[in-house]
Amino acid sequence: MNTAQKIVKNTSLLLIAQVLSFLLAFFYTIKYANYLGAAGFGMISAALALAGILTIFTDLGLSALTVREVARDKTLASKYLGSTTIMKLIFSGITLLATFLIVQLFIHDQQSANVIYIITIALIFNVISGTFSSVFQAYEKMEYQSVATVLTSILMFAGVYIAIFYNANIMAFAMVYLIINFIILLFNVVVCLLRFAVPKFELDLEFWKSLVMEAYPLAVASIFALIAFKVDTIMLAFISGDVATGLYSAAYKLLEALMFIPSVYATSILPVFSKFHVSSKESLQLSYFKSFKYLSMLGIPIAVGTTLLANEIILFIYKSGYAQATIILQILIWAIPIIFVSYVLGASITSINRQHETVRISFLCMLLNVGLNLLLIPTYGYLGAAVVTVITELSLFLFYFHLISKNLCKINLRKILTKPIIASFTMALFIVFVKPFNLHLFIVLIIATIIYFAVLISLKSFSESDKEIFRQITGKYTNK
Repeated sequence: MNTAQKIVKNTSLLLIAQVLSFLLAFFYTIKYANYLGAAGFGMISAALALAGILTIFTDLGLSALTVREVARDKTLASKYLGSTTIMKLIFSGITLLATFLIVQLFIHDQQSANVIYIITIALIFNVISGTFSSVFQAYEKMEYQSVATVLTSILMFAGVYIAIFYNANIMAFAMVYLIINFIILLFNVVVCLLRFAVPKFELDLEFWKSLVMEAYPLAVASIFALIAFKVDTIMLAFISGDVATGLYSAAYKLLEALMFIPSVYATSILPVFSKFHVSSKESLQLSYFKSFKYLSMLGIPIAVGTTLLANEIILFIYKSGYAQATIILQILIWAIPIIFVSYVLGASITSINRQHETVRISFLCMLLNVGLNLLLIPTYGYLGAAVVTVITELSLFLFYFHLISKNLCKINLRKILTKPIIASFTMALFIVFVKPFNLHLFIVLIIATIIYFAVLISLKSFSESDKEIFRQITGKYTNK
């Protein structure tokens, strides 16, 4: 299996898993968002955001480091598994203590406090589980990660519907997260032990120190990025209340759902990028350029189409009680094309061992995000938060793009973006034309997608090298 086929195989497996997960999540999110109402949904969303920030201190970049190093040398798998597991358990205790202190100081509603405690423990299970799934990724065996992804969504789907069937309160939904994350942890541990490596537990303080020193740039950058990504939800909950948080989260959930596309691709491409950095700079540059091009082609039409169809999408997914989320979605969706290519940039930076340079970038973006949210949320509420998200993602992209252009290669943005923009504009004209006819949303989306790719092809957006990659993927290429 050649490199192109391996990338597509791993990406396809993860993509299929994520699509199935998205469909299940689509149904259970609608169900419990409407069951709990905007206020209850806002409480769960705020707890997930706060716990997400706190539990990043449990990982501290160790999973990404494991992927990179084990992908280069498989004999390190047992050593990394044992060391990172012990370190994450220690960090978990510190995270739980920090959670308790924050809740005691700032959360005065006991129900909200209990929800935060439960969800934090659930996400700690998820972080520890990532220790073992990082080995799957390093070995480029994404089928196991795909199974875990689908299993998570199936169990969440079942858990949510069981909770609703028994008229459960919000605490039961928090417990669903806890139980399912524990089950997935057990699954990943068993698969890793049986198929890949057994952790080698040893007290090697020098090695632990080296891990921390190597991973801390990834950790700090992740912390800053996650704070910038989640702090708006937390600030909305404190400043504007649970209802505003629920409306914002309803739109934000759709944004997060779309992120599975670049996330899956970046997960598959990181081990490949890491090996190319050692073996072939030319191959790394080509892979980076093609990845940037393809994800740009996907992100731009999604933003254009969603902007024009936001009202129909919100009303289709949620009940009329979430109608105010339409304008939030129309703003937030413009972060998507930026995030798509930023995932490629992030994977490229990690693969060339320049992760330490992302710390300052992430810190500046976090300061920008927090400052603008403090400025805009008190006056503009969720609209201000949505605008700040787009500005922050654009700033992060510009910093990352400069870093990669300096250390790997420069690419011509105008050359890459012009044709997708023209194709998206043509697609937009079709959507505007048919909106008065009230066609079903799925029919409009299917035809719009066909028009977009037809225009791309007519503009000769795919070069001979793109066609060659396709031939390699489909097995119609042989070296002569």
